[in-house]
Amino acid sequence: MNERKAIVPAGMEAVYEKIRYAPAVKAGNTIYVSGQIGRDLSMQLVEAREAQIVQAFENLKLVLEAAGATLSDVVDLTTFHTDMRDLPLFMQVRDRYFTTDPLPAWTAVGAHMLGGSAGYIVEIKAVAVLAD
Repeated sequence: MNERKAIVPAGMEAVYEKIRYAPAVKAGNTIYVSGQIGRDLSMQLVEAREAQIVQAFENLKLVLEAAGATLSDVVDLTTFHTDMRDLPLFMQVRDRYFTTDPLPAWTAVGAHMLGGSAGYIVEIKAVAVLAD
C-alpha cells in the first residue's frame, strides 16, 4: 500500500489546522490537490475577477511545489465556476500557466457557491503525477 502524506505549504497551515483539510495529499507518485480558490495566504478573498483566477493558479503552483511537482506534472484539472461566462477569461489565464504539451485533461463545472462564501468565482482542483 502506498504511503499517504499531507502536503501543507508554508503559509497554508491555517487551512490544515482550522478548516481541517490538506491542501494536497501525496500517495506514491500521485498528488491530489484540493480545490484552490482566489484567496491570499492571509485567507483574504482577492476581489478583481482576473486577479482572483491568477491567485487560484498561484495557490495551485504553491501546493504543487511543496509536493515536489510543477504545473507540467498535472494530468487532470477540474475547475468550478460560479459564472460560466467567465470561461474565456479563465482560459486566457490558464493558458499563461499551462504552456507545454501535453496539456492536462480538463473539466469545467458550473457551481452555485464556492469555498463556503459568496464572492469566490473559481476553484481549481488538480491531479499531478511525478515521473518514476
